[in-house]
Amino acid sequence: MTRSDPAAFKAQSAGHLVSKAARLFAAALAGELRPMGLAPAQFMTLLELWSEDGLTQGDLVRRLEVEQATMASTLDRMERDGLIERRAHPHDGRAQSLHLTLRAREIRTPAIAAARELNAEALSALSRAERERMLELLPLIIQSLRGRRTGRGSAKAAS
Repeated sequence: MTRSDPAAFKAQSAGHLVSKAARLFAAALAGELRPMGLAPAQFMTLLELWSEDGLTQGDLVRRLEVEQATMASTLDRMERDGLIERRAHPHDGRAQSLHLTLRAREIRTPAIAAARELNAEALSALSRAERERMLELLPLIIQSLRGRRTGRGSAKAAS
C-alpha cells in the first residue's frame, strides 16, 4: 500500500475511526431513546439540565460546544415536547432560564440506563483496562482539538 492509499489512510486515521464510531453511537442511541420520545441532542441537553437545572441557552451552548442556532432549535423542540419550560432569568433581564418539567424528571433514570447499557455493549470487546485507558485518552484528544479550534496548538499559531 502506498502512502496515498485511501483504505490504508482510513484504517489508520483516528479522525475517521472516531467519527465512524460517533455516528454509530448516535444512531444506536437514537434507537434507544426514540421510545422515550427523545433525540440524542435532547438527551445531551437534558444531561446538563439534570446536573444543573435553570441553565441559560448560552450556558448550554458553551457546555455542549454547539452552535447557538442548533441549541435554539433543540430547545424549541424540547419545549414543544414538554421537556423544559422557559422562565425569566432571576439576575439577567435579557436571558431566560431553562427548567425541567415533570416529564423530563421522570425519564431521567430510564434514559441514562439506556445510554449506560449502550456504552457497555459498545465497549464489551475491550478489557476493563482497555476501557479505562480509552476513557482516559479521549478527553486528552478532545482537549487537543479544542486548543486547535481556539488557535492554541495549531500550525498557524506556531508560525
